[in-house]
Amino acid sequence: MQYRRFGRTELSMPVFSCGGMRYQYKWQDLPQSQIPAANQHNLEATIHRALELGINHIETARGYGSSEMQLGRVLPQLPRDKFIFQTKISPKPDPKEFRRQFQQSLNFLQLDYVDLLGIHGINNEIKLKQSVRPGGCWEVAKQLQQEGKVRFIGFSTHGSTEIITKTIETGLFDYVNLHWYYINQWNWSAIEAAQRQDMGVFIISPSDKGGQLYNPPQKLVELCQPLSPMMFNDLFCLSHPQVHTLSIGAARPSDFDEHLKVLPLLERASEILPPILERLEREAIAVLGEDWVRNWRIGLPNYEKTPGKINIPVILWLRNLTLAYDLLEFSQGRYNLLGNGGDWFPGAKAKRIDRRKLQSCLADSPYADKIPDLLIESDRLLGGKEVQRLSQS
Repeated sequence: MQYRRFGRTELSMPVFSCGGMRYQYKWQDLPQSQIPAANQHNLEATIHRALELGINHIETARGYGSSEMQLGRVLPQLPRDKFIFQTKISPKPDPKEFRRQFQQSLNFLQLDYVDLLGIHGINNEIKLKQSVRPGGCWEVAKQLQQEGKVRFIGFSTHGSTEIITKTIETGLFDYVNLHWYYINQWNWSAIEAAQRQDMGVFIISPSDKGGQLYNPPQKLVELCQPLSPMMFNDLFCLSHPQVHTLSIGAARPSDFDEHLKVLPLLERASEILPPILERLEREAIAVLGEDWVRNWRIGLPNYEKTPGKINIPVILWLRNLTLAYDLLEFSQGRYNLLGNGGDWFPGAKAKRIDRRKLQSCLADSPYADKIPDLLIESDRLLGGKEVQRLSQS
């Protein structure tokens, strides 16, 4: 395993973390007696395998159902100084509820303290204000730190780059969990802002939200040769020293194996990546056109400023991925989450297009005349059954 300094926490963070949202039994709390022995055994085997590999950062959240309770049966058996533990609590209008949920987490985990406490899901202005206002959730987290129950305070986010950067620039947080990987590099300026604050940078779900790379389409497999798409994405992310760790949402002990193949390649990233990056870009240009690939995001409105809250940037992005790289299944799943993802994946699908109303909000786009037809095409290509976030299922 290789390690990187996790910003001003000074923690020595493994470049892969053991994320805790795929090995638990249920997305809801339930009595320990209802957890099947086989599921618990698998979770414990996954944790032990991670530690054997040097993946000593274990990460979960109060919102991950039975995850904390199940971890509470294995973590107390481990030497406490041998692992770094993170949990996350969603911001609350009432900070007392934030504290209550944190204490519930500690009780389930059977730990005296956590190394990292993340305010979970600062996705919009409301959640940011709940977190950082006087007397808000951050102040509760700071009190918990003073009580010795928390070592460092961070936040996780699925929000816009603007919200992420605004939160980072408060200077209150030691680290950030955010999305950034090859197919979605929108948040790079937020990572740069985190670097200026000397914050730890944790990448959320690069293999799943990065294109469901555990089951990639054949076209992407061929474009990423000689690496697998998962290895390529890991190497791409870790070739940037501003990135400190990638979450592996392991469902079983063997889920670490493909990622480990990247470790010997890190020193050769500048040699290995350029031919693959060139091939991927060349294919996107061949399918979509160079002008579109370079400029499609220019002047696109935020979903909040679009009639019907249609999330135009996300829809066009998913269309691009589908046509260029055959990421149809991934794109359909994300598209059909629109309208049902709350502030974790906001905005609406392009079910009903009013061309006249779209004209004004697209005035700054060089493709204003073209985009309504592309939205209609995208809905035909990607539309289908609505889906829910995992935590809603």
